[in-house]
Amino acid sequence: MSSNPQPQENKAVLVTGAAKRLGREIALEFACQGWDVAVHYSQSESEAQATVAQIHRLGCKAIAFKADLASEAQVNSLFAAVAAKFNNLQCLINNASIFEYDRASSDAPLSSKTLQDHMQVNLAAPILLSRLMFDYQKGQSKKVSERDLSIPSVIQLLDQKLINLNPDYLSYTLSKAALLTSVEMLAVDFAPHLRVIGLAPGITLTSGDQTDAGFTKAHQMTPLGKSSTPSDIAKAAVFLASSHAITGTTLYVDGGQHLLPSSRDVMFKTS
Repeated sequence: MSSNPQPQENKAVLVTGAAKRLGREIALEFACQGWDVAVHYSQSESEAQATVAQIHRLGCKAIAFKADLASEAQVNSLFAAVAAKFNNLQCLINNASIFEYDRASSDAPLSSKTLQDHMQVNLAAPILLSRLMFDYQKGQSKKVSERDLSIPSVIQLLDQKLINLNPDYLSYTLSKAALLTSVEMLAVDFAPHLRVIGLAPGITLTSGDQTDAGFTKAHQMTPLGKSSTPSDIAKAAVFLASSHAITGTTLYVDGGQHLLPSSRDVMFKTS
């Protein structure tokens, strides 16, 4: 007696900070490629639900999950809740971050609170989630067919300025620099169960007090005459999630912006 084969379950991805901006674009691109999506948000509930609704219209499963990434307990609860709802979690995108201005020599100086806030959300939370993803995948490995050559991934959203340093956004830069270093360390530690990759955009969306005109000018300050778009970053994330020989390295998607040294953050050169 033969039985009908069960339909193959979609791969699933958890995207932090997926309610708005770049995280939303990444979530939607994964859905366009047939992935189910866990949409994390912190405060933007209505935007998160709108992202979920749009993913549903694309024919994929999506659920919104609220969590404060500054809380280790909520980080742990977030991953547990996602793993309970998505049985085929194959990718974690650590996109959510704090991006607040400080500079050691300015009138907005570095403070221990600012530094700790950035380190908690931009570094500690991604590392903790990555470890939870590793534990999950290690537990899943016995259930995977030997013919399934796919290796799940963690993608850490970084920044081109990490190889094009300037003193602006000191706490942000330090937190992302530590996360960049972790890519190689975790890739070695988590193999062969999990790949770890960095993805570094250039100037992609307006930030802070930047005007639309200032952003347009800054976006053109690259060797290619344009930096990254949200679509560029989202497509790169899907590529990395599906490229099973890539781990322990960082992909810079910035129009070559990192090749043009600058003494200030690019948004301050266009005012």
